[in-house]
Amino acid sequence: MGKFAYRRGMSFFTRLKLALAFLFGGELPPPALPAPVTPPTPVEPPKPTHDAALFLLALLQREGRLLDFLQEDVSAFSDADIGAAARVVHAGCSKALAQWVPLSAAVPQREGDAVEVPRGFDANRYRLIGNVTGEGPWRGALKHHGWVAQRVSLPEVPTTVDLTVLAAAEVELP
Repeated sequence: MGKFAYRRGMSFFTRLKLALAFLFGGELPPPALPAPVTPPTPVEPPKPTHDAALFLLALLQREGRLLDFLQEDVSAFSDADIGAAARVVHAGCSKALAQWVPLSAAVPQREGDAVEVPRGFDANRYRLIGNVTGEGPWRGALKHHGWVAQRVSLPEVPTTVDLTVLAAAEVELP
């Protein structure tokens, strides 16, 4: 940068005036100090609230009482009692999933069938278990066919309610 590089943002007439003043014995004024720059206030990214997940849990609770079942200490109940409760939870949660997030198998084969997993497979669709060696393809028995969401069609998440309340307390009045 040259001796007078600090003058670059000036208009033509301001530079001409300074040049004439310098030629006729004047001194150049000291360079103007730039105005102090205040750094921008860092913007904190919004914290994830997981609204859709909470809303889905609330739907599973509403339709199948899933949270009630999972939060219950079932160790004191008989297998018959647990089985009866599980049927109710299963029916309600299956209904909710079929409506809002219908599922299909990740692979079309049935459990126990022989399958071939190609080299470079989709690690979200397949998980190799057992003696995994080499570079593939691999052949083995299907232990679980996995699940894939066919679509997600949850209703709009309400913005006027506290989504952390998954089920309201129920109070029976006399």
